Amino acid sequence: MKAIITVTGRDTKGIIAAVSGACAEHGVNIIDISQSVLREYFAMIMMVDMSGLTISFSEFVDLMTKMGRERGLEIHTMHEEIFNSMHRI
Repeated sequence: MKAIITVTGRDTKGIIAAVSGACAEHGVNIIDISQSVLREYFAMIMMVDMSGLTISFSEFVDLMTKMGRERGLEIHTMHEEIFNSMHRI
């Protein structure tokens, strides 16, 4: 199963390291990543492979959301199919 992780908020050091570290810790493989910084604002979108996930998907979603709150970021994790459905015309 693939998923999309989006991260937005004020730019600070270590955002990519924290998100990718949490993914690696729980068996999630990053397939593709794009990030940019516009002035002081950070935005990142990642496509990940969840087939090696070591906890439930809902636990991972909650973990990423909590990590985002702690860092002053919005982190959203959703199944690829839901993401695609949301962005179809």
